[in-house]
Amino acid sequence: MIQKKWQKKKRILVVDDHPIVRQGLSMLINRNEDLLVCGHAADASEAMEAVRVLKPDMVIVDISLKDANGIELIKEIKAYDGALPVLTLSMHDESLYAERSLRAGAKGYIMKQEGTEKLISAIRAVLAGELYISDRLAGRLINKMVSGGERRGSALESLSDRELEVFLLIGRGQRTREISSQLHLSPKTVETYRSHIKEKLNLGSSTELLQHAIQWVNSPAEG
Repeated sequence: MIQKKWQKKKRILVVDDHPIVRQGLSMLINRNEDLLVCGHAADASEAMEAVRVLKPDMVIVDISLKDANGIELIKEIKAYDGALPVLTLSMHDESLYAERSLRAGAKGYIMKQEGTEKLISAIRAVLAGELYISDRLAGRLINKMVSGGERRGSALESLSDRELEVFLLIGRGQRTREISSQLHLSPKTVETYRSHIKEKLNLGSSTELLQHAIQWVNSPAEG
């Protein structure tokens, strides 16, 4: 009992661009005697600085951030410290983002709609070195493995991580130069991504691309 009482708390960094979400997560996590939120970050640059300075035991990352896609942040975190566990917590449909998160290096994916107990279970599982995903996603990945990875999903699943990131920013109303500045890419490179997206989604014009992206961003599943 004494050992449990004095056990060192696991320190968690929360990365989310909504202050209310950060505060809510902190209150929820800090209720547990073995867990402690050691810091917050609103974007990828703040997150990497916090990782270097605070040296957390774990990072919780949202997919949508102001200055970068959460997938790219996960890759950056894993490049900096491959042993640092990451849990993705997002409003985004897991059918589109969960597998991408795992490929990037995350050890778990949980929807924000899940209950408190599941979130804490996910945090503890990832801290213990386990993989945490929903039963639905586990079944899907098993089916994909059994079928040799040939199973096709929605057209959006054919987009690369960077193409999906550009598509998301288009849906938020950003123009090519704004996207190039935010993603640190040349305008020409962004235009190339736009062309690839139109081709993969079978869209005939930039207007169709914009309409499709806005509709997707504002759909309930995208949240």
